[in-house]
Amino acid sequence: MAKRPAQYVSSRRRNRSGLRPSSEHWLLLLGAVVAFAAIFGALTDLPWPTETTTDHRKPRLTMAQARASNALVPIVVEKRKRAEPFRFRGGPASRLQATECLATVALYEAGTDRDGQRAVIQVVLNRVGARGFPKTVCGVVYQGANRKTGCQFSFTCDGSQTRRPEHDGWEQARHAARRAMNGYVYTPVGRATHYHTDWLVPYWRSSLVKVATVESHIFYQRR
Repeated sequence: MAKRPAQYVSSRRRNRSGLRPSSEHWLLLLGAVVAFAAIFGALTDLPWPTETTTDHRKPRLTMAQARASNALVPIVVEKRKRAEPFRFRGGPASRLQATECLATVALYEAGTDRDGQRAVIQVVLNRVGARGFPKTVCGVVYQGANRKTGCQFSFTCDGSQTRRPEHDGWEQARHAARRAMNGYVYTPVGRATHYHTDWLVPYWRSSLVKVATVESHIFYQRR
């Protein structure tokens, strides 16, 4: 039998190994890198980067911690300015719709608390006249409601109206809404455009001026 050419034999041996010389080189290099990393990690006693070790978000405050933090922020009474009476411009149907939007946000945000309802209503009307907000009552109330996050009033996007329908307090809320639509001003919150409960510390707190508290809610206006 004739001998096969040397070039053919070399090719067969290379193929039996299943690897080209270049592949063997890269495997050796990779092995060296892994070994070095393991030795370095053992010597320095540092954890491998993970989602938990690289997460720099601040831990959520407890209710007591949040209340203590909010109590340290002073109320700047001299910054609190009286809001102008609201003047509605629209027909009877639009007025009725706006009144219902006001009553709904008052009830879901403040429950049956009378002053709380008035304060929430005043914030909504203040926003209607402030830059950067929708120019209608219902537009302000339901701003961002089509998103899971980003709604201005949580009841509009967290399913509260379906999951937790309110039954008590509607007549009181509607009465407060009608008064506000007729020009009544709830002066204790001035021109506040933002508020939150005292057991939360929102990210935007430091960018606004604290001007009032009503029960467990804290109110702010722009600087």
